[in-house]
Amino acid sequence: MNDTLTELVRFARENSPFYQKLYDRVPDGAIRLTDLPIIDQAEFWSANTMHGNTALTGRQTDGIIFKTGGTTSAPRLSVYTRPEWKRLAATFATGLSAAGVRHGDRVANLLYAGELYSSFILMLNMLQEQQVDTVQLPITGGASPAFKLQALQDFEATVVTAFPTALVQLAQYVRDNAGTLPQVRLVLFGGEAFYDDQRRVVGEAFPNAVVRSLGYGSVDGGVLGAPVEGCEDVRVFRAFEPTNVIEIIDVETGTPIEKPGKVGRLVITDLGRRLQPMIRYPVGDLGEWLSVEDRTFRLLGRADEGARVGPVTLHLDQLRGCVDTATGSQVDGFQVVLRRVQSKDQLVLRFASGAADRDAVLKTLSAEVNEISPRYADHVARGIIQPLAVEWVEASEIVINPRTSKVVRLIDERPV
Repeated sequence: MNDTLTELVRFARENSPFYQKLYDRVPDGAIRLTDLPIIDQAEFWSANTMHGNTALTGRQTDGIIFKTGGTTSAPRLSVYTRPEWKRLAATFATGLSAAGVRHGDRVANLLYAGELYSSFILMLNMLQEQQVDTVQLPITGGASPAFKLQALQDFEATVVTAFPTALVQLAQYVRDNAGTLPQVRLVLFGGEAFYDDQRRVVGEAFPNAVVRSLGYGSVDGGVLGAPVEGCEDVRVFRAFEPTNVIEIIDVETGTPIEKPGKVGRLVITDLGRRLQPMIRYPVGDLGEWLSVEDRTFRLLGRADEGARVGPVTLHLDQLRGCVDTATGSQVDGFQVVLRRVQSKDQLVLRFASGAADRDAVLKTLSAEVNEISPRYADHVARGIIQPLAVEWVEASEIVINPRTSKVVRLIDERPV
């Protein structure tokens, strides 16, 4: 790995102004991962812009572009060359057999397509690259419940893949209109956590189906982990090494964790991605090693880079900006809380502020959040996630880390 990493760092430093600055103090010669700084997400996305991009190593002339979040006027973009995307899909596809996909399966793709979103396209390309022959049913998550049910019945789907929130809505519709779909033997989910309350509803509609993760990845970080065959814990994955290197970093010391059971934040290095290099990039999740030797790890919720609410990610810096705008920057403390309310995720913004007109603040705040993420607003309107909640508190009520006295920016109160 070290030779490949050394060459990638040299290439990135020579061709990307962002990496040239980031590695200004990194000596030439052989490179180890620990020789390199971990990317600051805010700085990376400030450099990786639609116009005047200083993170890329060149001009994109082929491949594909996805949007990973942010405002409609300033989206966070992830770009791949055609070979890079093909390699990503082929790598991710190696985990489908471990997830339970078998020869001859008829796979209903109910993930989302369009608006620069990646999940549907990735699943389609993964099945094309997989070594096992399957029949694809490209239905999409945007189809009506009636169409989804009819297609699942007409084409005798054996595998259904979707986001958990969409799976629950589909399962409720199936239960109310068809009873059950016993031919479905495997339900694959991705994009968000899968909770016990969702498992019960899905089990009622698909009584013969096993629920598995289709894999762990993100459009910005790339492919991160494959399901572990035979493992009942859907939070457990195996790293796609040696080409996609996972580190678990101690939150306090910033050093790699090399023993099982200790929680840290996940950092990815993709040794094959060169147009938009991702070298020690924090993906925004917490995890722990189960086996360092086997490179298996368990996901343990979000770190403090972004809040995942259902299938939607909202970046904490942008949420703080919404609160600043709504209060006129009269903020004495701020943190984001994630909760599970009536079997749906809820985003809670907790802050202390001396702003006098609370009604005006709340109205502006709601509009600002919807502006930075129209997808969040859409999912609230469709009843997939709970509406925004606000906790107006005293500064002393903002939760801090007792060890460091720093504010805990993200608190995930949802069940693990």
